[in-house]
Amino acid sequence: MSEVKFRLAHPGEENQIKEFVNQYFDWKLPLINRPEWFDYYYVSPGKLHFAIAQQGEEWLSVAGYIPANQAPTPDVWVSVWVAKKGHNGVGLELMNALPQLLGARVVACNNIRPKTCAFYRFLGWTAERLPHYYRLAPRKEYALARVTDPVILPVSGDLSMTPVTEDKLEFLGLPATRHTPAKDLWYIKRRYFNFPHLNYQVWAVQDQGALLAYLVTRVVQSGEAGEIPVLRLVDHIGEDQVLPRLGKALDQLLAETGAEYLDCYNAGIPPEIWAQTGLTERLEEDTVVIPNYLTPPLYENTEYYYFTNLPQDFVMFKADGDQDRPNLS
Repeated sequence: MSEVKFRLAHPGEENQIKEFVNQYFDWKLPLINRPEWFDYYYVSPGKLHFAIAQQGEEWLSVAGYIPANQAPTPDVWVSVWVAKKGHNGVGLELMNALPQLLGARVVACNNIRPKTCAFYRFLGWTAERLPHYYRLAPRKEYALARVTDPVILPVSGDLSMTPVTEDKLEFLGLPATRHTPAKDLWYIKRRYFNFPHLNYQVWAVQDQGALLAYLVTRVVQSGEAGEIPVLRLVDHIGEDQVLPRLGKALDQLLAETGAEYLDCYNAGIPPEIWAQTGLTERLEEDTVVIPNYLTPPLYENTEYYYFTNLPQDFVMFKADGDQDRPNLS
């Protein structure tokens, strides 16, 4: 029997990849079968963002990935991972080979199945629950959140947030940050200004003309009668210490949007930083419910899990990888 080889996909293998995933995945994934998603996530000039485990002419596993930047060896998020029946071990070997195949420092994935965490820990990687934080608007009653004893932390802050247009990004540049995966201007433009179906607001945070951070938010309408909005903080590119200095600015944005609450899924930034910013951590054992699915509202908490091969300085937000997108069939 010939040796299993691991390689990157070649342009022109799109149909073969789609057929393989459709045959061996549990259901038909919109990311694979809707052309706008497949082309957006997995196709760039001269590249097809998949890796393949192959034995002779037979494919045993494929893994799709999303680059965080345009470097020759970018940090990546794994998006789709599928193995042929009876070859899950080869699929895990392909995942383990991915950093070397890509020359990637960081390989991570947003929204893995909880039961697969053990597989990634077996590789020596970190696999954990993605923490969830929230800030309630001051109200007598809440239509979406389920909370009996509302906690609204005090905030402070000397910084403001300025809306950013795509054409201003080159002028502003990138803020200093140790966070990984490393995101560049190409990524910010592509992910937040040119994303299909959703609109994001990118904010610049500056101090005496120096760029400290970008924040990205999105307002979601609940679909309830009266269209109750929710404010989502889906990305922060900058140092952790900037966030507490934005407590008042985020509170003001919460009021201006009329949102019932602000929420944020994040790993890597300490809970005490979020508390200083005014956000409360929702723990798994809490009775508090901060709905994630809003069209229509689903009155329950949603838990996400993630992995990374390099936990040092690693940060993950809701919009990373292939998450924070409309649920299109």
